[in-house]
Amino acid sequence: MRSALAAGLPDLRADSVDLIGEGVDHFAYEINNDLIVRMSKDPDPAQTDREARLLTLVAEVSPVPVPTPVFVLAEQGCLAYRKLAGTPLLDLAVPVHPAALTGLLAALHAVPAARVEGLVEVDDLPLAEWLREAVATYPAVAGDLPAPFRGRVETFLDTAPPADGDTLVFSHNDLGIEHVLVDAAGEVTGVIDWSDAALVDPACDLGRLFRDLGPAALPGDPSLRDRAVFYARCGVLEDLAYGLEAGRIRYVEKSLRALGWLF
Repeated sequence: MRSALAAGLPDLRADSVDLIGEGVDHFAYEINNDLIVRMSKDPDPAQTDREARLLTLVAEVSPVPVPTPVFVLAEQGCLAYRKLAGTPLLDLAVPVHPAALTGLLAALHAVPAARVEGLVEVDDLPLAEWLREAVATYPAVAGDLPAPFRGRVETFLDTAPPADGDTLVFSHNDLGIEHVLVDAAGEVTGVIDWSDAALVDPACDLGRLFRDLGPAALPGDPSLRDRAVFYARCGVLEDLAYGLEAGRIRYVEKSLRALGWLF
């Protein structure tokens, strides 16, 4: 990693180098509490280049801070960007108005598909498949649902989904509160983890915001509202199942809290 750092920022003095994460594909290091350097375990130069170009494009259009490449060494699978301020909203009990995030989605959705051609994939899973997955997930969470909600959830699972949308837009595609950074006052300071960005139904991320932030995030556009509610309901079952299986209490807590406005 130090050789990559020397190549990318030869004048930088690295007073501290800390391993802050390891995934299936990457190591992540924090330099001087300021710079994040990701190193691929099995470098894919084309993939690293695509990711860097995608983040650069997002930074150009986003009204909120996002990871912006400082240097890229594609052959080494190395990508560096400045650390963003803030704490994941999932970990803070502070109210957040959704305006900054709905504004972000509006900016992303306005990007012409041609600008992201070759950078992201199409994610157009039919709503019927979302429902099938939610039905399959339900047995894992049913016993943890408060009794008043079980019948409501089961009614939802027995109801046909809305019609599929007919438009795909560029979006984050995983805009839950675990990827939203905020300060102590609840102001959005950044949005992270763009690895799932795709051409997708515009109601999908709006549904995630409704799921996690409540009715203030529900889109007013009637052409999006029904699908956003549908995605939110499917998503809350998925997040609850994940939280229970992985022992992630924050996911469990936020999912149970959301039942009141989702069902």
